[in-house]
Amino acid sequence: MADWHVPSLGGKTLLQYADTPAMDWLARNGRNGLLKTVPDGFHPGSEVANSSILGYDQHLVYEGRGPLEAASIGVELEPGDLALRCNLVCIEGDILKNHSCGRLETEEGDVLIRFLEEQLASDPRYGGRVHFYTGVQYRHLLVIKGGNKHIQCTPPHDVPGQPWRQFEIQAEVPEAEATAALLRDLVLHSQELLPTHPLNKERAREGKDMASSIWPWGGGYRPQMVPLTERFSEQIHQGAVITAVDLIRGIGHYAGLRVINVPGATGLYDTNFEGKAQAAIDAFRAGDDFVYLHVEASDEAGHDGSVPLKLQTIEDLDHRLIQPILQAFGMTNDKSCSARNDEYMSLTGVESNADSSFDIRHSSFDKGLAIGLLPDHPTPCEHRTHTADPIPFCIYYPGIEPDSVQTFDEDAARDGAYGLLEGDEFIKLFMKQ
Repeated sequence: MADWHVPSLGGKTLLQYADTPAMDWLARNGRNGLLKTVPDGFHPGSEVANSSILGYDQHLVYEGRGPLEAASIGVELEPGDLALRCNLVCIEGDILKNHSCGRLETEEGDVLIRFLEEQLASDPRYGGRVHFYTGVQYRHLLVIKGGNKHIQCTPPHDVPGQPWRQFEIQAEVPEAEATAALLRDLVLHSQELLPTHPLNKERAREGKDMASSIWPWGGGYRPQMVPLTERFSEQIHQGAVITAVDLIRGIGHYAGLRVINVPGATGLYDTNFEGKAQAAIDAFRAGDDFVYLHVEASDEAGHDGSVPLKLQTIEDLDHRLIQPILQAFGMTNDKSCSARNDEYMSLTGVESNADSSFDIRHSSFDKGLAIGLLPDHPTPCEHRTHTADPIPFCIYYPGIEPDSVQTFDEDAARDGAYGLLEGDEFIKLFMKQ
């Protein structure tokens, strides 16, 4: 949700312009700073940024998105398996129209991925080395047995509207040329097969974007990540991850967190904010010590370049997710932070009374609930893709000594007490609370 200053918003960032009473309450009552989530030399991908937030050294664990997608959907990688994120994309003529086929539904993606598995996995030219697995919406998995990871792949969301052939997969070392050639052939073969499928023909008749090609990228092998329960054994005995995105589930899996699936969690603006909030509340009540709660909606709006939609997702995050969590744990009676509580309660079926809320004064926590609030990386609407700029963060827990920051945004965080952090400094700081 971090962004640049937008002229149409009077020079404000979206966080500065949006109505965010809960985030501002956390900033005003907590301590703030900036965090460099993308180390020098790494692409500003979500897999890099999110695992960096959790304190993992990218030089030791980075293997791309593919292995994280594999972990998320239960595909166990064997030694030598190259796992790649496999987008279904829309190509029109020579142009990559978009990276998501105009919001392909998971059920549609499943039909097309199964079709590719039937057609390509058994094709003699690939020697039984190729397998496709269904993920979520347009985000799927391709596994090449015996593949070489030293290939250059461009994330499709980085190059919408550009000629796709400029970004064909290339080998970074001579030993990887066979893998790169295989992948280039798979892409061309998919472009022959996919437009012939009845589902794509129906989408075209309805005026929707076809899933006209695969786009493999983010390849790697199974990462070696020490679980959080081992790294922070005094603070975390069990933890959970809540997300609609496969790669975040994969990070959670390798980090030793159980995955909580929330019905209606889409990864888009229409995701189930209330359900995610309730899932986090229930996880703590059930004994989890740590919850990594991830919302993708603002990132997708940034990729779309839509300022109004991104503003909506930021306000929904504040009103429909953060406010209910603060209230459920008795953290605030701030009227500005309670404005939509009745609406939330009616949507979730939770009654607003003393018996149904969880009062931290009587909880099992020594100091109450600690909250870290932060984006993973910026996705500026003007730029329509990720950047490596440091992101604002806030840490709050009952009894913390607030700094001078009054609002949660990119500019205000620069004056925070924590300054600029990087590497594992954030997670170590947060785990001390």
